[in-house]
Amino acid sequence: MALTGPAGPVMNREEVDRALVRLGAEREAIETALLALQDHPGRRLLEGAELSGRTAERWAVAEQGAALLWSLFDRYAEALAAARAVRSRRTRPGQAELVELTELLQGAGVTVAGSQLPGAARTLAGPARLSEQLTLGELVERMNTWYATVMDVVAAADAVWSALPARIDLLLAELHRVQALARSVGVHPDTHPAGGALRHLGAELGDLRAQVVSDPLALWTPGGPRSADDPRGAAGGTVDTGRFDRAARELDDLRVELEALLRLRDEADERLQQVGELLARADATLAEARRARGEVLAKIAATEVPAVPGPASALRERIAGAAELRHHGQWHRLAPLLDSLEDAAAKELLRARHSLSSVTRPLAVRAELRGRLDAYKAMAARLGLSEDPEIIERYEKARWLLWSAPCDLRAADSAVARYQQALRPVSEPAADGSPAE
Repeated sequence: MALTGPAGPVMNREEVDRALVRLGAEREAIETALLALQDHPGRRLLEGAELSGRTAERWAVAEQGAALLWSLFDRYAEALAAARAVRSRRTRPGQAELVELTELLQGAGVTVAGSQLPGAARTLAGPARLSEQLTLGELVERMNTWYATVMDVVAAADAVWSALPARIDLLLAELHRVQALARSVGVHPDTHPAGGALRHLGAELGDLRAQVVSDPLALWTPGGPRSADDPRGAAGGTVDTGRFDRAARELDDLRVELEALLRLRDEADERLQQVGELLARADATLAEARRARGEVLAKIAATEVPAVPGPASALRERIAGAAELRHHGQWHRLAPLLDSLEDAAAKELLRARHSLSSVTRPLAVRAELRGRLDAYKAMAARLGLSEDPEIIERYEKARWLLWSAPCDLRAADSAVARYQQALRPVSEPAADGSPAE
């Protein structure tokens, strides 16, 4: 039957020795973890920062917990040292020593003063007391709980500080470059939406950086458990980069818009010149259409010739306005105007070409009929009908109609068709009985 003591069954010598080895290793691990926590960069930053919001609230508790951890560790080390001292009295401890060792190693023999427990710790330990008695196992559990509480705050803050401030500074530097670009193309906060957006974006990034510095936990989203392989790591979670990402996207859109204005500044003269050239070509085409219309009216009879439109004077006024904007460097106003001018000038040239084509269509019809008549005359020569009186008569009739002025296109078309019909070969049987052309 096993002997029992106040802490339960009395441990034998082998159990005592094994427990002392285990507790010694545990003590070293705890001390290593506490030293790592002491040197954690997140803790050093928290201790030196002016905190606010959620971070200030949680660090107020965690900071007390960090101090409490060393106090609890001292009680643990003292209890372990006391047990080792008892064990070292004799090589083979007697029953009295084993009972005492059992009480030290398994009993609630560690006294923790109530004044050492801040409010959150008293919540963990139960109602407030002047002191309480803990076993070594309970003491380790208490330290583990507080270590996790402190490390969650320290590592989460460190994760946010590692992820955002440097990126925000880089984005602020890019913002300054884009603001300089905006000024170079005449975009100012009070005169253009992009200028106002840049000013608002600067304020947003400034507020975000201030929040990251003073309240990093406001940008931390808790997740899964802490990795056992990384005692310095934060409990699973992610840094909330939503505001930063939105600001970066907005700045990139503004940069693209302003770079387009910069390209416009470099290309404005050439583009305005091209618009002027298109309009000049349109005017020249309309002038040609007017001359052609006079020719058609003189040379073609019984046909309706469409009127030729006048020059685009309103478009020229808009070009003059664009040149004025270019002269004063108002690129943001010039950009949409120049786009519309290029489109309008291209349409004006197309309209002029269509007018010329409509006006000269009767001349094109006459030229096509003349070509057909010449082709049919060549066919008559191949068929040996060049001396046929009827063929000659029909040819002369069609030729007279096509080369007289004004030309009656309907009569000329009918005459060419009659000449073609006269050239149709008569089918005769060949020597072998097959049809002959």
